[in-house]
Amino acid sequence: MSLRVASSIASSALRTSEVGIAVASSNVANADTDGYTRKTASNVTRSTGVNVASVDVTAVSSNVDRYLLKTLVSAQSDLGYTDTRNSYLDRMQSAFGSVSDDDSGGTDIGSMIDALADTLGTLATSPESESAKAATVQDLSDLAETLRNTSSSIQSLRAQADDEVATTVDTINETLNSIDSLNDRIVKGKALGQNVTDLEDQRNTALKSLAQSIDVAYQVDDSGLMRISTASGKSLLDTRVHELSYTPAASVSASTVYSAGSSGFGGIMLNGVDVTGSSLGGSLGALVQLRDTDLPAQQAGLDELATTLMGTLNSIQNQGTSYPAPQSLTGTEIVSASDALKVTGGTLRVAVTDSSGTAAEVLDIDLSTKSTLQDVVDAINAMSNASASISTDGKLVISANSAGNGIALGGDASDGTTGSFSDAYGLNDLLTGTGASDIKVATRIASDSSLLATGTLSSSSGLTAGDTALTSGEGSVAKALSAAFSTSYHFDAAGSLSARSTSFAGYAGAVIQGAATLADKASTAYDSQNTYTSSLESTFSSQSGVNVDEETAAISTLQSAYEAAAAVMKTLQEMFSTALDMVQ
Repeated sequence: MSLRVASSIASSALRTSEVGIAVASSNVANADTDGYTRKTASNVTRSTGVNVASVDVTAVSSNVDRYLLKTLVSAQSDLGYTDTRNSYLDRMQSAFGSVSDDDSGGTDIGSMIDALADTLGTLATSPESESAKAATVQDLSDLAETLRNTSSSIQSLRAQADDEVATTVDTINETLNSIDSLNDRIVKGKALGQNVTDLEDQRNTALKSLAQSIDVAYQVDDSGLMRISTASGKSLLDTRVHELSYTPAASVSASTVYSAGSSGFGGIMLNGVDVTGSSLGGSLGALVQLRDTDLPAQQAGLDELATTLMGTLNSIQNQGTSYPAPQSLTGTEIVSASDALKVTGGTLRVAVTDSSGTAAEVLDIDLSTKSTLQDVVDAINAMSNASASISTDGKLVISANSAGNGIALGGDASDGTTGSFSDAYGLNDLLTGTGASDIKVATRIASDSSLLATGTLSSSSGLTAGDTALTSGEGSVAKALSAAFSTSYHFDAAGSLSARSTSFAGYAGAVIQGAATLADKASTAYDSQNTYTSSLESTFSSQSGVNVDEETAAISTLQSAYEAAAAVMKTLQEMFSTALDMVQ
C-alpha cells in the first residue's frame, strides 16, 4: 500500500471522527432544547483498490421513529380536544352555583327553588301577610335572577368559544405558514446535500403544535416536502398553504345558532368550502362542539325549567286577584281587535271593587256568544265603572274608571278551568319572559308585592254591587302556588335530558346533575388523554432524545479515534519527509 493511499485513509478517519465529535457535541449542547432529536452521522466504507477500506460520512440524520411520531401527532390532537372541553365545561359547571348541605347556603337553582317553596308555605298559611308576600316576591326574583345569570354565563362561554374559534383559526394559519417556510428550506437543503435535521425537528415541533389545534394527516415525500390535510382529507398544505378563515359573531344569545349563510354563527371556510361540520378535531373541533352542542344543551334544560315554571305559576296566578284589586290589568300577549277569542266557552267575570273588596259593579260575559277580542272589549266598555282597550303596543288593558277602585277577574271556561281568559291573555301573569335568559317577575308585582294574587274573586251566583267580592283571608291561590312546588309536571326532552315527570326541584337537580356529569366526563377524558400523551412523549424522548452520558462516552471514543488517526497521519508525514530526503 502506497503512502498516498495510507494518507487518504488516515485523512478520512480524521474527518469521520471530527464530524462524529461535532454531532455528538451538538447533541449534548441541545439535550434540553424542546423538540430536538438525537443526531447520528452515517458512515460508509469505501474501497481503496488495494484490499484496504477507508471510511466516510455520508449523511447526518435524526434518530426519529416515524410511526411513533404519527401516533404522537394524533394523540396531540386528542389532547387539544379534551383539554379545551375540560376547561370550558369546568367553568360551565361553576356557573350553576354551589350546592350546600344546609337549607340556606346554596347558590344553585335547586336551592333557590327550595327557598321559594318554604316561603310559599308561609304565604299559604298567612295569605293576608304583606311580609309573606314581599318575601315570596323576593325569593321568586332571586330564582329568576339565578336562572338569568346561569343562562348568561352559558352564553358568555359560547361567545368566548366563538371568539376562540377565530383565534385558533389564525394560529392554525400561522403554523401552516411556518411549516411551509421550513418546507422550502428543507427541500432546498436536501437538494444541495446539506444537513437539514435541525430544520426537520423544528417542523415536527410545529406539526405537533398544529395537531393540538386541528386533527391532521401528513406525509413527507422523497424531496423532504411535508403535505398536510385535515382528518377528512381536505388539503391544508402542499406546495402552498390553504388557509382557513372565520369571522366571529358580533353578539351571542340563546337564539344564536350555526347555520351556513345565516346571521348567527358563520362557517369555517377552507378553499371556499364550509368545513364547520367536518371532523375538525383538536381544540378547534372542541370549540365548535362546545359552542353548537354542549352548551346549547345546557341552555335547553334551563329553558325547559324556566318555561314550565312560568306556565305553571302564571296559570295559577291568573286564577286569582290581589287584595285589594289593582286599578288596572295589562296583558302580556300581543293581540289585535279582530283576533278570534282564545277562549271560546265559559264565563268571564269582571268585577270592579273598592279597597275593602266590596263590588261596585259586576259583569258576567258568556264567551260562547263572542267571536273576537273586540266583542269582549265592547262588552266591558258597556260597564259604568270599567273600560277596556288594546294599547298601542298590542296589549289588552282592562281598568277601573276610578283610581279608588280595582279590577278583579274570575269565571270558568267551559271545561271548568278557572281563570282561562285571564291566563290566555296574560292579564295577571306572575312571571314574564321567553326562557331562562329573560325570565323575571312581572314588573308591577316586582315593584309592589301587594299585587301578588293570593285569593280569588267570589264565584257566587248572582254576585252584584254591594256584595263582598274579595276577602283578605281568602288564600286559595296562595295554597295552589305552594302546592305547585310539591307537584310533578311533565318536562319535555331538552338538550341531553330525556322527557320526564318530576317536581321543579327534581328537574333543577337533573339539570345540575347533567352539567356535573358532563364536566366530570370531560375531566376524566382529559386526565386519561394527558397521561397517554405524556407516556408517548416519554417514549419518543427515550427513543429520539439525547442521553448525555451516552453522547459524552461517544465523544470520548471518537476523540481517541481522532487521536489515533492523527498519530497515523503524523507518522505518514514523517515517512513522506524521510522518503523525500532519500530522493534528494
